[in-house]
Amino acid sequence: MAESKSGEEFVTHEFDESIAVQRGIVAAETALAESHPHAESRAAIAACLKDDKAFLQQLEQLGKPKGATGKVEDVAQGIIDLLESMVESAGEAPSEAYEAHAVLLNAKRKQQDSAGGMLKIARALKDVEARDAAQAFQKAQKTSSDQLADLLADFAVVIATTPAA
Repeated sequence: MAESKSGEEFVTHEFDESIAVQRGIVAAETALAESHPHAESRAAIAACLKDDKAFLQQLEQLGKPKGATGKVEDVAQGIIDLLESMVESAGEAPSEAYEAHAVLLNAKRKQQDSAGGMLKIARALKDVEARDAAQAFQKAQKTSSDQLADLLADFAVVIATTPAA
């Protein structure tokens, strides 16, 4: 049975999870920015990478006073493992790159949802710095997720309409 967390311990846990998942996203984007076969997706992922690295640094900075280091627990581990395995096989075929792209998109949407929770927590704790950071993070994750979702659909069309070799 999972250990119950509340109060500051819960806040630390949330920061740890966000940091861990963000590290996984940055690693996946680093690889896909080089290997993704769809040029538009590759460019968008490279642009996301720049922002996501900055958000990772900010998460680490904001989490540090709370004792958060990016400790990897079950949910984050599952996301990271899936990202790693999909990105590893992304170069094998366009359909594999499509799957890696989709998993990256899901991880970014998870971060968007987490940012919403952190935003509400920061407001309740009257933590202006964390509130502003969470708000910016949530907005950026939504924007990049929407863009990656559109590009994923475009990539699906490319794969579906390319004749088999």
